[in-house]
Amino acid sequence: MKINKTNAARLLDKAGIKYELVPYNLDEENLSAQHVADSLGEDINRVFKTLVLKGDRTGHFVCVVPGDKEVNLKMAAKVSGNKSCDLIPLKELLPTTGYIRGGCSPICMKKMFPTFIHDSCLQFPYIYVSAGVRGLQVKISPQDLIKEICASIVAQLCKTD
Repeated sequence: MKINKTNAARLLDKAGIKYELVPYNLDEENLSAQHVADSLGEDINRVFKTLVLKGDRTGHFVCVVPGDKEVNLKMAAKVSGNKSCDLIPLKELLPTTGYIRGGCSPICMKKMFPTFIHDSCLQFPYIYVSAGVRGLQVKISPQDLIKEICASIVAQLCKTD
């Protein structure tokens, strides 16, 4: 099966970063990370979701968290230099990032936003993030991802931390 390269994949190619594009069975009614993990036959803790937030002081920023976790807004605000923050409205996702819900990649957004990734990614030799379209994930070393997107590693970013 031919897999079309996404902008995220092209950026990784240009940077010389090793990765793999991995398709999964898309269910438009279920865009959850758990569905992605189940489709890939992977642990949900390896499938990271990309969330875009807006802070009251610094504007937009990105949190990359394990698929079964929810971002802790107080901690996200704190690490990003804000007093408060919230997820951006869904209608703002595409114009802000160039991506749609269920296909938002931390790689190759329209603009480079400050990005914070949960430190649990470091316990794995590889993790999955969206490749920039629904139905396709990037399998990548967390260190390579962190370097490419200039992410800060954060220990307390999720509600259960």
